[in-house]
Formats: sequence, structure tokens, C-alpha cells
Amino acid sequence: MTALPCRGISPALSRRMLSLAGCAALAGTLGGCVDLAPKYRHAHYLLPDNWKGDGLVQYGTPQDGAARGDWWKVFRDPTLDELEERASHLNPNLQADAEAFTQARDIVAEAQANLYPQITGGAGASQNQASSHRLWRGAGSQGPIYMSSEQYSATARWEPDFWSAIRNRKRMQQRLAQAAAADFAVARLSIQSELANDYMQLRGMDAQHAVYRDSIRYYQTAVQITHMRQAGAIAAGIDVTRAQTQLASTQAADTDLQAHRSVMEHAIAILVNVSPSLFHIAPRAQITFPKVPMPVGLPATLLERRPDIASAERHMAAANRAIGVSRAAFYPHVTFSATAGFMDNGFTLDKFANGMYNYAAQAVLPLFQGGLRRAEVQRNWSQYRQAEDQYRATVLDAFKDVEDGLSMTHDLDVEAGQQAEAVQASMRTQNMTMQLYTGGLTNYLDVVVAQVAALQARIAEVQVETRYMQAQVELIRSLGGGWTTAELPNNKALQPFGIAQYTHMRMPKSVNGVNVDNGPESFDLSGKGFHDRDLTAPSK
Repeated sequence: MTALPCRGISPALSRRMLSLAGCAALAGTLGGCVDLAPKYRHAHYLLPDNWKGDGLVQYGTPQDGAARGDWWKVFRDPTLDELEERASHLNPNLQADAEAFTQARDIVAEAQANLYPQITGGAGASQNQASSHRLWRGAGSQGPIYMSSEQYSATARWEPDFWSAIRNRKRMQQRLAQAAAADFAVARLSIQSELANDYMQLRGMDAQHAVYRDSIRYYQTAVQITHMRQAGAIAAGIDVTRAQTQLASTQAADTDLQAHRSVMEHAIAILVNVSPSLFHIAPRAQITFPKVPMPVGLPATLLERRPDIASAERHMAAANRAIGVSRAAFYPHVTFSATAGFMDNGFTLDKFANGMYNYAAQAVLPLFQGGLRRAEVQRNWSQYRQAEDQYRATVLDAFKDVEDGLSMTHDLDVEAGQQAEAVQASMRTQNMTMQLYTGGLTNYLDVVVAQVAALQARIAEVQVETRYMQAQVELIRSLGGGWTTAELPNNKALQPFGIAQYTHMRMPKSVNGVNVDNGPESFDLSGKGFHDRDLTAPSK
């Protein structure tokens, strides 16, 4: 350390300080002027002029009727609405994805902190004693054998960002944080669509149960008829056993269906943050969901609606910035540092003569590293091209999802009409064969065949209708569920706390609907907060 003089500053010291100040001013002027990252260009593909979807594709901007954030409300089911609202806020997996976004925001703040001077303060005190018989201490020496030392100082260190290495690290983390926000939207949409699919499957099981119960009542009547005909010696005992077999097998199928319904109900309970033992959805006899028209925009519009596409694009942008970071390693690495403070062997630290200081400027340029920096640049270019390939694959998957949804909704709608005709014909056949059997004009084997055909047709009709509703959910999901790239947080919104904020650091503020603080409700697994009349505790 060099002690500061008590009276004025020497001309040589003045020149050194002015030189350092000039270097700092030059660094401030040049810092960040040179951006070595390649100019980022969003990928543009030759897209098809139209799709093969039958009758559902509408060209132009998205219509007002397109599904928005609460897309499930188009099905007009209050029970589904409440379940979706709860899952969107309390699902534990979704909350974990929200925390991943929070951590990405904090990494942005960490990268940005390196743009500013790093200032530290220090203070210390020590009491030191040496041996009277230490080496080289002469006989009769009167020098001190102990000394105390007290000091305090401040140190500042700053790295001017000549080649935008620090800025590109910050920008790279910003892109990755935006990708994390898109990943959260992907997870939320996935959970919402899974819940809607499960709920519609459960309502389809309820409708199948109603079919089974209706058939069981019919088969019970048939058993009574065969018993009466046997008692009157009009029919053989084999007719009774055939009727009983049909009744028992249908009852067994209904019991198996109820077991699967319970499992589906448990899956829904987990999605809405409720213990399965405390959750029950009252059954309904019919499927009441309306058919929802699905407006589909241009392919280019789809790229703005899918959060998975946005995530892939943000990863590609981050990889672009990484190239700039690796390129900066070929240029000098410059740092400025300064330390100032006071030191004394007592507590007279307020005297200027006891001051100390140190200042330095350093530039480091690796001259030979055996190809290390070139390998890093080439690896980053490869990672960028890999991100481009993954982005293109995501776009193609999105088009496939939409095509699948269009095909399934169209074909299942046609199939549902055909199956309805089959149900009507099979029911007429069942009624006619029973009438013929009662009149003694046919055997009971014809009745059984007609009953099996009618039951299978009715169950198939319900299953097709259920699959159609699930296909509508999948089509909405493939279109992004109303999400758009406008929901991605901008760079300013990514800041997790204020510059002068030192309190309330436990949880950051919500950004674009990504909230990590859901209060004590997150820990309530009882499901007591439900309001819909179909959501009740299971019967004992």
C-alpha cells in the first residue's frame, strides 16, 4: 500500500490519477460498443397456402370467437370451469414450473450485475506479539515485540464491457427466461387439456353407465319373461340361462366401468390439488357438451399461438447470443480496480496520514490455448444450428397436431352420425325379436344376438361422442389454447426486484400471470373450497 500524503498530492501522482481516470472514461465510452454476436434473424419458412382440414379452416386473422385464455368455458360446464380454475392456480407441478421461471429471472439479474462496479467494504483488527528470542533479534534489542493493527477500507472493481461479452450473457439469460415463461405456458396448457380430457372421459363413463343400467332393467324383464314361459311349458330352460347370462355379464361390465371411473376421478383429484379420498364428482346420465366451431388461422398465425414454438425460438435466440460471448474471448480482457482506506496501530484512524490506497488497470489476452477458444466458437455455432433444427421440428409437430385435430373432429363427427343410425336400427331389432319371442315366433338365441348388438351399438355411440369431445380439446390445445407471443414478458418485466429493494425478497411479483404465491390454499388438500353442486365428498 502507498500512504496518502498529508499535504496535497504530488504532480506524478496527479498524472497517474488523471491517466487512470482517462482510461476509465475511455472504457465507459467504448464499453458495449462492439457486439460480436451475429445478427439474429427469426427463422422464416415456406409455409403451405392452405391445409387439408375439411371445412374448418378459415383464413385471415384470428376471429373473436377463437379460444382465449379460459378456453374451456366454450363447453359451458360449470363443474369443468371450477376444476380448471383450481388446477390453473393450485396444481403442484404447475407451481414448480412457475418457480423454474422465477429462478430464470434471478439468473438474469445475476448476469446483469456484472455490468456495474462491484464495491466491497472491509474492517479488521488484530493484536500481534513476537517472541523476545526470535531469530535475528539481537541481545539487548529494545524493539517492540507486540503491535496492534486496526484498519477499514473500501474496494471497487469494474470490468468495462468492450466486446459486449457481459451484455450478451445477460441477453442470453433474458432469452432463456422468456423460454421458461413459454415453458410454463406449455405446462399450464398441458395440465388444462389433460384435465378436460379426463373430465370428458369421466362424463362418457357416466353416459355408458346409464346405458348399462337401462339395459340391465331390460334384461331383468327378459329374465322374468323366460321364467314365465318356462313355467307355462312354452319355453325351455336354456332360454332362462341365456337371459341370466346376458344379465350377469352386463352387470359385470357395468361394475368394471365403475372401477375405471373411480380411477379417473382420482386422476382428476390430483390435478386439482385434492386428496382422492376426499373428492367426488356426481355422475350425469348424458353428455351435454356442445359442439364448438374451431376457427383456424393462417399457418403463420399458428406460430404466434403456440407456447412450445415460442420456447424453441427463444432458445434459438439465446444460442445466437452465446456465439457473441465466445467470440469476445479472442480480445483483451480489461479490468479496473481501486482500494482506499485507513490503517493504524491504534484507533487514530481519522488522520489523513494513516490513509492507504491502491489502484490498478489490467488487460489480459490469451496468446496460445491450443485451440480452446476456436473450439468454443465452433461448439456455439453448432448449438445454434441445433436450436434451429429443434425449432423447425417443433413447427412441424405443431402443424401435425392441428391436422390431427382437424381430421379427428371431422371424422368422429361423421362417425357419430353413422353410429346413431346403427343404434336406432339395433334398438328396433331388439324390440322386434323380443316381441316375436313373446309370441312364440322365434327362439331366444335371436333375442340374445339382438340384445348384444343393441348394447354394443349404444356403448359405441357414447364412446364416439366422448372421443369427439376429447378431439375438440386436443384441437384447442394444438392451436395454443388462446395463448399468444404477446404474453411473453419483456426484458423490463423480467427484473425480479427493484434496484433499491432489500425487503420482501422471499417471493417476486407476478409477471404475466405467472404467480408463485398461492397462499395457504396450496396446502389445503381437502377440497372444501368447491362451490359447484356436482363436486362433493365421496359417499361412505
